Formats: sequence, C-alpha cells, structure tokens
Amino acid sequence: MIDENHSLADRLRACTICAERFAATKTAHQPRPVVWFDSTARILVAGQAPGARVHESGKPFTDPSGDRLREWMGVDEATFYDLSRLAIVPMAFCFPGYDAKGSDLPPPKCCADEWRSDVLQSLSEVRLTILVGGYAQKWHLGVAAKGGVTRTVQNWRDHAPDVFALPHPSWRNTGWIKKNPWFEAELIPSLRAVVNEVLND
Repeated sequence: MIDENHSLADRLRACTICAERFAATKTAHQPRPVVWFDSTARILVAGQAPGARVHESGKPFTDPSGDRLREWMGVDEATFYDLSRLAIVPMAFCFPGYDAKGSDLPPPKCCADEWRSDVLQSLSEVRLTILVGGYAQKWHLGVAAKGGVTRTVQNWRDHAPDVFALPHPSWRNTGWIKKNPWFEAELIPSLRAVVNEVLND
C-alpha cells in the first residue's frame, strides 16, 4: 500500500495538466503540485489550493493562514507536518495564480476531477477530516454545504466528531471570527479535543 501511495504521489508531482491555464494568468507561473500525504495519516486537512508563498516553499500552509490553522487544531509544526499522522490534500495541488486585479483564482476543478478520488482512496487510516473553506466543504459534504461557509460551519455538530467544517484561516476572516464568537468558544475546543484524541489514541 505504501509503495502504491508513493507512486501516486510521484505521478501527482509530475502533473502539468494546468500548464496552459497557469501560463495565461497574471503570474504566468509553471505548475508545482504541493503533495503532502501518506497512507498512514489519521487526520485529513482538506483545503482550497496553495497560495503564492506555498508555491515558493513547496510545503503546505507555510504562511500566516497555516499559523492560525495550527492554533485552531492545537498542534505544533512538527505534528502538523508529520506525514505519518496528518495529510494535507487541497482541492487543487498547485497555486492557481492571480487574476488581472491581483485576486486569488479559484482552484481548477480539473485537478479534483483528475486526482482527488485516488488520493482519498489511498488514505484508508483517516479518522478525522477537517474541511477548510467552501470549496472543500462543497466537495465533501455536497448538499449539506449549501447555504455558504457560515451556515456550514454553524452546523458543525451535524458532522462532528468525524468531520469539522472551518472557515478559511486567512487573516481576512478575522472580522468573521469576531462576529461569530461561538466559533472560538464552542467549535475550536471540540476540534482540539478530537485532534488530540485521534493523534494520541
């Protein structure tokens, strides 16, 4: 199983299906899939897509959003980046680039269509899935994610303790967090408890 998983990761790292798409963006960058998973992982973090900093580093969540996500989960960097314990599988593995106004482009749907089912099938030991942002929530929860991120996160108890839906940990969402105090008062302590249990069981 591990050999098959490594083969899948190697094939994914070599993927260039979005090369023309990325070349046409404002950043005109080359594909650089950021692959971070192993078949032994117990926790799956399903995010959106790498940002510009992650595109440069080749390591997921090496930015302020990652700092906030690790704080929400109650884990340090060593634990977060331990491939044997935690898989980070975004809806698109490459940085999608910026539009003409400098805003992040959405993750290309073709990436999930091409790779997601195979990757998730390889993660047979996952006991907790953390859905970060609307794209991951729609893919994993389907109809249950209709109504937007706020409603999906408000209904977190409908999916816990196996699945937790979170807003994106971008600092742009600081206002949202302040407007929704229940998030840090109720959801975050429950998430940290489940993360701790899954990692230490």
